[in-house]
Amino acid sequence: MATKTPDQISEDLLRPLSGFSPRYLISLAILLIIVTAAGYAFGAQIYSGLGLAGINRPVFWAFYITNFVFWIGLSHAGTLISAILRLCNATWRRPVTRCAEVITVFALSIGAMFPVIHLGRPWLAFWLFPYPSERGIWPNIRSPLLWDFFAINTYLIGSVTFLLLPIIPDLALIRDTATGTRQRIYRVLALGWRGTSKQWHRLETAMHIMAIAIIPVAVSVHSIVSWDFAMAPVPMWHSTIFAPYFVAGAIFSGIAALIIAMACLRQFLHLEDYLLPIHFENLGKLLFVMSLLWFYFVFSERLTGWYGNESAEMTVFWLTQRGAFSPLFWTMVFCNFIILFPFLAIKKLRTITGVVIASVAVVVGMWLERFLIIVPSLAHKYLAYSWGSYRPTWTEITITVGTFAAMCALYMIFAKIVPIISVWELKAGLHPVQQASHALPQPDEVRAE
Repeated sequence: MATKTPDQISEDLLRPLSGFSPRYLISLAILLIIVTAAGYAFGAQIYSGLGLAGINRPVFWAFYITNFVFWIGLSHAGTLISAILRLCNATWRRPVTRCAEVITVFALSIGAMFPVIHLGRPWLAFWLFPYPSERGIWPNIRSPLLWDFFAINTYLIGSVTFLLLPIIPDLALIRDTATGTRQRIYRVLALGWRGTSKQWHRLETAMHIMAIAIIPVAVSVHSIVSWDFAMAPVPMWHSTIFAPYFVAGAIFSGIAALIIAMACLRQFLHLEDYLLPIHFENLGKLLFVMSLLWFYFVFSERLTGWYGNESAEMTVFWLTQRGAFSPLFWTMVFCNFIILFPFLAIKKLRTITGVVIASVAVVVGMWLERFLIIVPSLAHKYLAYSWGSYRPTWTEITITVGTFAAMCALYMIFAKIVPIISVWELKAGLHPVQQASHALPQPDEVRAE
């Protein structure tokens, strides 16, 4: 990448925006068909009622809330990681940041839909909105679900802003190279960007402010999601460790999702010269560190539950260790911890393929972790007469698969509208550091093409 000229960088990164290959159209069509099937399943659930799902007494939360926690956690892949790398001025981050930030916006949007899907009567979702009405009814501020509403919306607004700010110079670049209707569209999207010194300074300042502000917001979001569980008197939930446990798990799964996305972009958009093995190696090391931290939290949670020896908690404990849910539990441990050692701890195996295999395993394992937090505890509460069981139905499975297809489809569409790798940031890395401009290239240099 260091041998690339600014013109070559522009040509390579803008090329995916032009034209649609048959493989792209077929892949997108398949994904949209799956999304349509998920929409049909949701429509059938609205028509027939929530009984079409496998939710029952006492397992009121199942696949839908599992997916909610999973996608909210996955959203930490982008904004949080990107903000930390920007503040640390890690130069290797330049091809990675936008790939990560896009995951945050889309995963957060998908995750925010699941409380509405789980509601059963989605037209009543407005009851969560704080607005003045003749009835004088306001949402219950003591409810953790209302905390989710404010936290997720704050995080979504901040993440969208953090994504769009560095896109503006690239939109202006497309505007200057496009013609016809496409040029008019990008002229509006570029917001009058001309690359003046004042604009560069304001952009840099705004990005720095957002990078600082978004980190505590990201941490607070998954902490609040964890309090949906920790505030409830349910076996294995009422724990003070849940907030840091959930945040660590969110970053863990987020890094894995970012690695998978980067590998797909590298393969299908032919970005081998930009998404280099060093990027996967660095993220693989970070993934391994988070795996150790995740194991520490899981061990601490299980140890305190076992040592306390409370009857209700021990029922859930042994149910997951050697009972009906034990295959899922040990699969989770294998995916999130054991399999990572050969692929990430051994340098010869820490290749792009090895890191991607480990990341796929982590995504599977972290979904199982969220499922195991929710269902066993709800199915075996304090009183044995209220115990129950849960079995997912085609509705829940179809909607779950549809959200993964939606994520892939949104990513593919975005990559055809905006360069998935920041053009101006790569060009900035080609120029000597200028203290006066904080390593940003001068406008004439950036737009030399």
